[in-house]
Amino acid sequence: MSFNKKTIEDVEVKGKRVLVRCDFNVPLKDGVITDENRLVGALPTIKYLVLKGAKVILCSHLGKTKGPDPKLTLAPVAARLSELLGKTVVFAADDEVVGVNAKAAVEKMKDSDIVLLENTRFRKEEGKNEEAFSKDLASLADIFVNDAFGTAHRAHCSTVGVTAFVKESVCGYLIQKELKFLGEVVEKPVRPFVAILGGAKVSDKINVINNLLEKVDTLIIGGGMAYTFLAAQGYTVGTSLLEAEKIEYAKEMIEKAKAKGVNFLLPVDNIVGAKFSADTEPVVTEDQNIPDGHMGLDIGPKSAELFADAVKTAKTVIWNGPMGVFEFANFAKGTIAVAKAMAESEATTVIGGGDSAAAVNQLGFGDKMTHISTGGGASLEFLEGKELPGIVALSDK
Repeated sequence: MSFNKKTIEDVEVKGKRVLVRCDFNVPLKDGVITDENRLVGALPTIKYLVLKGAKVILCSHLGKTKGPDPKLTLAPVAARLSELLGKTVVFAADDEVVGVNAKAAVEKMKDSDIVLLENTRFRKEEGKNEEAFSKDLASLADIFVNDAFGTAHRAHCSTVGVTAFVKESVCGYLIQKELKFLGEVVEKPVRPFVAILGGAKVSDKINVINNLLEKVDTLIIGGGMAYTFLAAQGYTVGTSLLEAEKIEYAKEMIEKAKAKGVNFLLPVDNIVGAKFSADTEPVVTEDQNIPDGHMGLDIGPKSAELFADAVKTAKTVIWNGPMGVFEFANFAKGTIAVAKAMAESEATTVIGGGDSAAAVNQLGFGDKMTHISTGGGASLEFLEGKELPGIVALSDK
């Protein structure tokens, strides 16, 4: 994938109408934003454009709706952004997204003004990348800025379609940062390069494992997906999460690691419980075998030490997916051990979004990481070696 994309600093924005695709897909409870990381992440790009005298038109999706839904309005985002910026963000309440209200709000804009459009998914064409809505969005703008890495893997009107109808399409600071860290880590890592994969399913990460085995010195597998690999090696896994149809694939990956000279690490012990609940009694296994009637819920202490040691000797570490059910205190130790090893490491440390990002932030290690990706699905596809349509569509330098 070409990372040589134009950025907001490569175009003259003064007096221009600049449409910015942000990721304001924030959690809401009773109309109140419960986590504003994504709003804060968008501020550098917005502030730069305001400072340079652009007319800043913001757009984003929220939730999974395919038509107007009052519960998924972006009105609370406009209110909170106004507070964070110390400047009014005019909300263009408009079920058409680009209807009479939105056009009137944009028409009235002076340089450095900010308007936020309604949830792009209020238009059912958005997810289908249909031309009519793409043209509507483009009609408001002279320049398009994509700063929503979390949706860069989706070809929607507001991420890809709009780029066909504006002169310049560039990336904002957030996407620029993602491309720098994820791009450099995957394409030009300083070695030793260690990748840690966790989470529930092998099937979610098939292509990631395959692609990373071409690039890493050490690949660590933990979380629910480890039990399929342990079963592939003939160990008993009790009632643990198991994808029986992926056992052959797991064997192939273990063979590929051997052929490539990659150090392939699996848990050597596990913390198990009789049932999937926070209060089930944690039991540490002696080895890789999990007893009947028990399920693996975390890596064991010997595994945590083994994985942490691999991190300590690394110069580049990328991590996607927790080591166990970190939401349950009794089964968070493995995830904590990996996070702590990364926090104490001198290496470039990149967290690939999603649950691992939530885990490191929740555990208080977020500020110790070099980079925490804002895109779960997008960063996974990036690690698979796929091209992201929302990036491909931007203008090359």
